[in-house]
Amino acid sequence: MGFIVALLLVGGIGSAAVGQPVPSGGPPDRIEVPKVEKEGVWQPSGGGTQVPLWPADVTLAKPDSGDHPEATGNGSPLVGGRKWHWASYVTRPTMTIYRPQGKNTGAAMLVLPGGGFHAVATDLEGTEICNWVVQHGMTCAMLKYRTPQVWPRAKGKQQRPTVLLGLEDAQRAMALLRHRASDYGIDPHKIGAIGFSAGAYLVINMSNTDERTYALIDAADRQSSRPDFAIVAYTARVLDNSKGKNSLELQPWVKVSAAAPPTLIIHAMNDAVDDVRQPMAYALALNDAGVPVDMRLYARGGHAFGMRPTSDPITTQWPGHLKQWLTNIGIF
Repeated sequence: MGFIVALLLVGGIGSAAVGQPVPSGGPPDRIEVPKVEKEGVWQPSGGGTQVPLWPADVTLAKPDSGDHPEATGNGSPLVGGRKWHWASYVTRPTMTIYRPQGKNTGAAMLVLPGGGFHAVATDLEGTEICNWVVQHGMTCAMLKYRTPQVWPRAKGKQQRPTVLLGLEDAQRAMALLRHRASDYGIDPHKIGAIGFSAGAYLVINMSNTDERTYALIDAADRQSSRPDFAIVAYTARVLDNSKGKNSLELQPWVKVSAAAPPTLIIHAMNDAVDDVRQPMAYALALNDAGVPVDMRLYARGGHAFGMRPTSDPITTQWPGHLKQWLTNIGIF
């Protein structure tokens, strides 16, 4: 067990927040586009099968938007010269299953998009990640979890919600994947989770506890909700910023367990949304607990880049590092 940090101070030009194509004769553009949102339930494309997480007769706690109808929209700025899209006001969470292309390795990946707990970034950090996953012989399940959920503040300090709806949905999804492993053609001991930003925070929680905050409802909930391996990309909300700039102390609600799975952490040094000390603090805590952890830090990339190629080398390099890491831990 060990802690491996590859600090990749890659060259090239990148934006301060999200990598963009480099216009001729000038610095990279961070192109803002109008945000457009409309009422409607997000539906998958490209062969995915969307399945509900919970039985229809189970009453779920509602997001902070109450009964607001689900909507879809596009985010801003562009990433890789293209729009990215979200689902919002999600009251009935789902996972969308994508089957592997070519030889089935038996492995599976639960994808948890980000969105600041306000929405779910369905393509940039969802279906596009599943495209990569299935191309490498794995089953992919993209989670659409309940949002929005406001994080309260007390005396100027951020607090964690007592019950995190997205975590309940993530744990339920992982348990369902194990329960239905034979139906999906997957090895129940090779199911990992990859999360981005807010989704990365959910993966951290899944990794370190198997306890549920909801009443178990069926046989699926008797399955473990802890992933067998974890990928944490530009994580948020784990560092206690009140301890000073040089502190690497975790928030009191972040509990690290020696039972956490092997973990790969991806982050850009110039992430203006979530400081690089966020993943560093978590990586050190995992290492102290004896959990195998690899961390890849890149000079540029900003925040919310997913796997879309941009002018920042991180976007074309980290998928290869992910593949090698999966090989190293015996998934491939």
